Amino acid sequence: MNDEICKLLKPVFGQEVEVQSSSQVDGGCINQTHILHLTNDERVFLKHNPHPAPDFFVAESKGLELLSQADKGPRIPKPLALQDSPTPSFLILEYIEKSSPAPDFPVRFAQSLADLHRNSHHSFGLDHDNYIGNTPQKNNFESNGVIFFRDQRLRYQQELARKSGKLPSSTDKKISKLCDRIENYLDTAGEKPALLHGDLWSGNYFSDRDHTACIFDPAVYFGLREADLAMTELFGRLPQRFYETYHEAFPLNPGYDERKDLFNLYHLLNHLNLFGSTYLGSVEQVIRKYISS
Repeated sequence: MNDEICKLLKPVFGQEVEVQSSSQVDGGCINQTHILHLTNDERVFLKHNPHPAPDFFVAESKGLELLSQADKGPRIPKPLALQDSPTPSFLILEYIEKSSPAPDFPVRFAQSLADLHRNSHHSFGLDHDNYIGNTPQKNNFESNGVIFFRDQRLRYQQELARKSGKLPSSTDKKISKLCDRIENYLDTAGEKPALLHGDLWSGNYFSDRDHTACIFDPAVYFGLREADLAMTELFGRLPQRFYETYHEAFPLNPGYDERKDLFNLYHLLNHLNLFGSTYLGSVEQVIRKYISS
């Protein structure tokens, strides 16, 4: 694979390069990740999966490129090279060095995320499907944001869990009831389709050496922006100043705190599908907040 990587990197750097050394880094449970040290004293970031889902790295590369179009948005690692294959097994990205967040990191992150979300589209969805983790994510265009979230987020995950036998019938029925009533819970007045990262948990952002917020591993689509904010609260919350600054920069409709768990139900259902019954209790806890019986 090293020869193929060097061939792909030659036009990137305008010279012959070789991989001098490689250091493995934590990269989650889906891909192998390495920092490659090159003979031209540059470093690049390699994501590799010997058996990826179809177009997995193609979709990731497209998502990063789309996010990078936001002029004042968070920093995005640049896709440098994609394996030339019908099903690429690796993607090479710009290497961005992490640093400890500065005191103003939450403020700068919130402002840049608001700028990202100002990028809009005529419809909710995307012109191609992609992935949330290792799960296919459907993005068929829809003019109504609530219907999009109901059908292509909650109901899609519900159907996957139902088919795999991970969803008890009583929970399944409550999810269906929740979906039938979802317009009662989501206030989308004035909300346009916003460019979202799509999987903005605490493991998918960091501070670079200039203390700029960097985001990566996207599940991009144009959706309701509260979905991104809610995800930042699911597995480790940012400081309160982040949420205050975001609201100052791009005010939300009243009642976000009552809606955020509903957006995170999508991710909890996805974790149920990916990792099993450990997440069933969390799914049911959210459902009980909206559906009592």
